[in-house]
Amino acid sequence: MSDLTGELIDNRYLLQRLIASGGMATIYAGIDTRLDRPVAVKIMHAHLANDEAFVSRFIKEAKATAALSHPNIVSIQDQGWNEGGPPAVFLVMELVEGSTLRDFLNQHGVVSIEQMFQLMTPVISALAAAHKIGIIHRDIKPENILISKDGRVKVADFGLARNMAIGQTMTVESSVVLGSVSYLSPEQVQRGVADARSDIYAVGIVLFEMLTGGKPYEGETPIQIAYRHVNDRIPTLQSIKSDIPITISELVHAATAPNPDHRPKDAEELLNKFREIQAQIDPKKRQMSLELDLPPSMTKSVAKRGKVSVGSALEGLKEKTSQLISTKPIKVSKPDDSIGTKKRKVSKRVKRNRIIALLLLIGLVFGGFRLLNIGKISVPSLVGMSQTEASKSLKPLGLDLEIIEEVFSEDIPKGRIIASKPGGGGKISPDKKVGLILSKGQERILIPRLNGLTPDVASAQLSSLGLTVGEINEIFDMKIAAGYVIATEPKETMAVKRKTIVDLIVSKGVEQISLQSYVGKGGEQALSELTEMGFDVDAEYKFSDSVFKGQVISQSPEKMESIGKGSKIDLTISKGPEFVFVPNVLGKNKNDASLDLENLGLRVKIKGSGKVNNISPAIGAKVKQGAVITLTLR
Repeated sequence: MSDLTGELIDNRYLLQRLIASGGMATIYAGIDTRLDRPVAVKIMHAHLANDEAFVSRFIKEAKATAALSHPNIVSIQDQGWNEGGPPAVFLVMELVEGSTLRDFLNQHGVVSIEQMFQLMTPVISALAAAHKIGIIHRDIKPENILISKDGRVKVADFGLARNMAIGQTMTVESSVVLGSVSYLSPEQVQRGVADARSDIYAVGIVLFEMLTGGKPYEGETPIQIAYRHVNDRIPTLQSIKSDIPITISELVHAATAPNPDHRPKDAEELLNKFREIQAQIDPKKRQMSLELDLPPSMTKSVAKRGKVSVGSALEGLKEKTSQLISTKPIKVSKPDDSIGTKKRKVSKRVKRNRIIALLLLIGLVFGGFRLLNIGKISVPSLVGMSQTEASKSLKPLGLDLEIIEEVFSEDIPKGRIIASKPGGGGKISPDKKVGLILSKGQERILIPRLNGLTPDVASAQLSSLGLTVGEINEIFDMKIAAGYVIATEPKETMAVKRKTIVDLIVSKGVEQISLQSYVGKGGEQALSELTEMGFDVDAEYKFSDSVFKGQVISQSPEKMESIGKGSKIDLTISKGPEFVFVPNVLGKNKNDASLDLENLGLRVKIKGSGKVNNISPAIGAKVKQGAVITLTLR
């Protein structure tokens, strides 16, 4: 699917950058131009968008998923067809900036028991909410568990764009199966059906991978992995890591039972057991959890009030009390003794002088500011204008302009102003020029022709152009020698953005296959099979007294264990004997006699009507194939 970055979907959602691309859809980070908020827009691939049954189920499931409201589920915000641009079926979701559980596992490997509870409790809680209203996820895996930058865990892709039957999935998009088959339950593999217990199985596999650092089964093909899920039993965690608590090992073993009836019936039951085990391992976790997964906020330190000595406070109280009940007069200190402790009274004259000084200061600051801007002109906003339009706007103000920089822009068309110096509203002296930063338009790089180069040289060329080298895929090729580039994806001469990923297709050379001998076999069979195998076959027809007509007399090369596909094979095919003997067809009708002679490679000439009365050349005469035999009928 082509990159739709920069497209406005449904006249509302501006696609800003590509986030990920999978077997069934491509996801972009975008902006909702109506509400001015970030969103994630999922665009279905064209071959699926043309499938009416798929689109109908997609819309139905999108509506059902939109009914889910849970802090750990990626919310669905909109869905529809794009009518104002490239044809596309789209889904608008909450944008979760962060990473996936797969990224977390790749970085950390095996997780601790505490981390497992922190990450998976929100996931199971989200599934419990979905199962309660009859929604099955069907594709729980680390790639669909998102971890936002603020630590919140969210589950994505609730039942969207999923083929339930594994046969369909494998034929439609094998790459999807490679990612998902490791988490498919036996019933999904065998019968193509899924219920809440299928999600429980997938959660069990994810828990297994988190605690052991690997999936229970590995294989070169999806079929191999699926076969083991159906026919083998997932090993217990304790058999792999003895330090894992027995309660967790038993829970994971139950969740991954091949028989769905032996698993927890839904995510709510699994969640209750999960929390019970967590409380047993860490009793502090018995308090209620709000499942928001937000990292604990930093509490601000509050300044503590100074401590007062109890003894000194009582002494002061006793002193005051004794003064009140004493018969002796209380001494009052003289006013001059308290000058240092009493606030001096400010006269009206001093207050007036202070106000006058403050006003003078304000006047000086304001006047200085005005003085600095005397004669300067306010620059109007020029963003989005052409150079000509900007010049016309500045001319009445007596200002001139100059181009100070030209840069590429994905948003501003070529020749339009991106920014000015000073910006709109800024001040500039009449003798100075307004600087303009112009757009050079969208930057596009042409993919060069790399055929016949080594991968190292081709990669260096791509990097020098600002492109990113992607995967190197090897295929057989009859023209390009092994180890050299055949083609690129995207193809050469295509205009792409900077940092676009370019995959290299490298030759593995000519494919070597075995060659059998077709000597003595039918010539048509030899021609058909050898051509289908990719050989360049050249057939020559010769007479032979020992080999029946139509059979292979010789083959070159005759038989080889290994030969390059596309090699030339020479066949010699028998035309039968060169000379034949005229058979006895006397007394036969015209049709029977002609058939006998033509089967021997002879041509027939008929005279008269009735039955054969005479043959020329005579019966038993030796003639070449193709000779004319005259039959006289009476």
